[in-house]
Amino acid sequence: MRNNIIYIKKNSGELEPFHFQKLRDSLLKSGVSLKIANKVLESIKPKLYNGITAREIYSNAFSLLKGYNKLHASKFSLKKAIFDLGPTGYPFERLVGALLKQKGFKTRVGVILPGECITHEIDVLAEKNNYTYAIECKFHLKPNYTNNVKIPLYINSRFLDIQKQWNKKNQKKSILKQGWIVTNTRFTEDAINYAKCAGLVLLSWDYPKNNGIKDNIDKYGLYPITVLTSLSKREKKLLIENDIILTKELLKSSTILNKLGFTDPKIRKILLETQNLCSLN
Repeated sequence: MRNNIIYIKKNSGELEPFHFQKLRDSLLKSGVSLKIANKVLESIKPKLYNGITAREIYSNAFSLLKGYNKLHASKFSLKKAIFDLGPTGYPFERLVGALLKQKGFKTRVGVILPGECITHEIDVLAEKNNYTYAIECKFHLKPNYTNNVKIPLYINSRFLDIQKQWNKKNQKKSILKQGWIVTNTRFTEDAINYAKCAGLVLLSWDYPKNNGIKDNIDKYGLYPITVLTSLSKREKKLLIENDIILTKELLKSSTILNKLGFTDPKIRKILLETQNLCSLN
């Protein structure tokens, strides 16, 4: 510790000064009051030491917040909850498709399209106002993974191959207008600059500013079931295997809980948390 500054170890292994304001902001964004946010911070202070990991700080904050308000703890855990959708990328693709539907797009997940040279599988195909968009989803299990410039370079080449075939002789009712890349982590600066130049749309956890994945999930209330504190890790996995990805889907198909053998008291607990979370939006 230098000059009372605590250095934390990031997911990348690098050390950086810990800023209480960043954690306070994250807590406030979950919906808790400033008073509770400050109480959580005061409880965390004695547990801090040089080299503590960002994950350990998050875990401590989550546990403390859960004691004050489970609902806000669910929102606070959103970033981790998205990683918990893995190990496959399909649930993340479903989440992306649901977000686009909220924006007025017609979407299909996992579409095979012919290109001029080869055939390609598109994670999400979205259509709106006679324009179609090909969306590639890059889901990663490690939070420190950064999508470098090779990703948009590769995706753009695939998109151009499909676009040539799609728009050939105006055989389609809509125009294949643009390629998108959506990730649950981040992009490098070079990746962002290339995408801007090539006309690709990028969407990550916090990019574009104030319009990233987190902002859109909060805006539309499209929380994955992995945020629910009333579900165990095994139970979350079981629901995902039965194609229940979002909390709103769980409310609409709540009978699945009976079919999967959940007890009545457990079902009431799960649905109450789910209803409260969805009602925030």
